[in-house]
Amino acid sequence: MRTLVVGDVHGCLAELEALLAKVRFEPGHDRLVLVGDLVAKGPSSKGVVALARATGALAVRGNHDEHVLRWYRAKRDGRPLPELGRSHREVCASLDDDDWAYLDALPTSLRLAGALTDRDVLVVHAALDPSRTLDAQSEDVLLNGRSLRADGTVSMRVDDGAPWASAWPGPELVLFGHDAIRKLQRHPHAIGLDTGCVYGGELSCAVLDGDATDPSRTLAIVSVPAARVYSEPKGSR
Repeated sequence: MRTLVVGDVHGCLAELEALLAKVRFEPGHDRLVLVGDLVAKGPSSKGVVALARATGALAVRGNHDEHVLRWYRAKRDGRPLPELGRSHREVCASLDDDDWAYLDALPTSLRLAGALTDRDVLVVHAALDPSRTLDAQSEDVLLNGRSLRADGTVSMRVDDGAPWASAWPGPELVLFGHDAIRKLQRHPHAIGLDTGCVYGGELSCAVLDGDATDPSRTLAIVSVPAARVYSEPKGSR
């Protein structure tokens, strides 16, 4: 069984469909996993969530998914609604009850059994603190982390230290997104898959073949270009 782990989609449905066609995704045979930020900034957040639901895709929760979920939970619980920007308001207006249930059930991390033959694979949206075990990670780091400061603490900024993934000690291979500025990252024990599709870059996928007998074929990166710039990049993205 192949495992296909896709970087931040951000509502870019056409590119997701093109990427799945390129890797010849077979629902029911291949395992599809999304690294979070399914929604916001791009043109079809509802379409992305609908595709994920229809194909039985696994996913972890991203910071933009969490942003709209805060609004959903407040509405559900009868609390004052948080203010949202235009893109996030459009997402909230487009999703139905089944879409919300899918997003609300997303975990902040996944361990993928059998994705590689030689070691476990972990999927998170943003970062892990290399000094902590998986069950001791903070949600803020999992959803928003980007860099590792000199003192060993995790920063949410891209210009505040080295990539956190460069210090991840393994033995698990971590696949993550969130850090579009650094684009595709390859470290000994971590791969960053956010290649900035919504900003006019690419949508990228790690193809993991735990059944491959040739070690050179157990992991490949496949990408498709964005059709256009959907959102102008700002700050740390």
